[in-house]
Order: sequence, then structure tokens, then C-alpha cells
Amino acid sequence: MTMRGKEYLTKSEQYALVYNKGSSWISDLVVMKALPNGLTLSRYGFSVSRRVGKAVVRNRVKRLLREILRSAQLEPGWDIIFIARPRAAGASFASLEKSVQGLLSQARLLAREYEKACLRIN
Repeated sequence: MTMRGKEYLTKSEQYALVYNKGSSWISDLVVMKALPNGLTLSRYGFSVSRRVGKAVVRNRVKRLLREILRSAQLEPGWDIIFIARPRAAGASFASLEKSVQGLLSQARLLAREYEKACLRIN
């Protein structure tokens, strides 16, 4: 499944709303903010600051996060922002995936069947 334009947060107002009114969950690699959006799909946004690294490193982190979310099955109706922390620059795909899955699970945003399958694997 590919992520299409409607599945992304694209406007600064959308980001500001999630930043200001959303709930936060924190791990050592990623911070996640989420806010219900009332739509039939969940939208994603990524924030990777210059503190994480130069452009090549920041783009790698965003690509990894996109790939992780591409395989995740989430509950519909949420706007979610993933904020990469500086330690994410040196993280492997597996550790980043574990961190993101943990945050989504804590927030109860994973689809129930998918969450059970992930818990059996880990």
C-alpha cells in the first residue's frame, strides 16, 4: 500500500493544530503527537529538525519512518505527527520500527488484529 497525498498532513495549520491540541507519547528515538480528525482515514506528518543531522541523514530518517508506517495498520480518524529525536539519526530500521510500534501501541492507534500479530512476533 502506498501513501497518497491525502494521507499526509500538508499545511502548517494542520501541524499547528496537532502540536497545540494533540496528546504526546515519547520514546528515546521518536516523539509522537496525535489528535482525532473526524475523517475516515489517518493522516501522517514528519518533523525532522537540523539537530538530527544534515539533509541526507534527515531524509533517511523520513524514508525509514514512511516505510514503517506503510506496513502499519492504524485505526482511522487520526492526525499523527512523528518528531525524530537526534538519536534517530544513528538508529537501525529495526530499532526505529520497535520505537514507533511501541508509541502507536501505547496510544492505542494500531488496528486490533495487527497489534496482536506484532505482539506475537516481538
